[in-house]
Amino acid sequence: MFCRTVMKGFEMKRTGFYRSILFFIFMFVSLTHSAFAFNVPEKLIFDLTWAGIKAGTATLNIIKEQDSMKIVSTARSDDWVSLFYTVDDRIESRIVRTQSSYFALPQNYLVKIREGRHRRHKEVIFDHEKRKAVYINHIENDKKTLDIGENTLDPLSSFYHIRTMNIEVGKSVFLDIFDSKRLWNIEVQILRKEKIQTSLGEFNTIVIKPLMKSEGIFNRKGDMYIWLTDDMKHIPVKMQTKVAVGSITATLVGGNY
Repeated sequence: MFCRTVMKGFEMKRTGFYRSILFFIFMFVSLTHSAFAFNVPEKLIFDLTWAGIKAGTATLNIIKEQDSMKIVSTARSDDWVSLFYTVDDRIESRIVRTQSSYFALPQNYLVKIREGRHRRHKEVIFDHEKRKAVYINHIENDKKTLDIGENTLDPLSSFYHIRTMNIEVGKSVFLDIFDSKRLWNIEVQILRKEKIQTSLGEFNTIVIKPLMKSEGIFNRKGDMYIWLTDDMKHIPVKMQTKVAVGSITATLVGGNY
């Protein structure tokens, strides 16, 4: 009975257990520029738990490569989960500094996802000067050129924008982000300050709540929240969202930051 319950929880529609939490980590952004506060290189390691049970590990890395920076996220299921629902996800974004008020803009965004029987391999190539994005579905051999706005972001690189801003409780941030072959305008609410305890210690945090619209990213069964450290680095120490069955929590457990 326990195994059947666990399997039901992980066999969710297209969004998938780990894809939900990965994008949950990476979707919170802003339009306000400030100092480059976090470390490069940097690596964040998260435990992923479902219904209080550890089910996998996610990582988020940023490194410098000549005149650009590369962000890489991964998510992998633990061995006991992989027996019936294997997860092996990798998402990359290459970003470059610009002359505008932005910290950086994406050049290339690549998603390779394996979750159970579901596969996804897509890529987006950005041309910010022409305000175009080339969307490529490598599995279906589909290629489209679509319009984007000024300073459009991708889901992964966008996370680092909010970490470079001075967010203020009670105010919302709005931004444009390209995903699922569409340009979405996303609101992120800055809710409150809160002190939390994790295995790494006690943190003063700022809690934010994204109001997602794009399809195929989140299994939107309830609200989503993220706890950022209340300092210049704005490190994500905890994320939580409801899914089709139960809820997912991502907790920072280590890394180099």
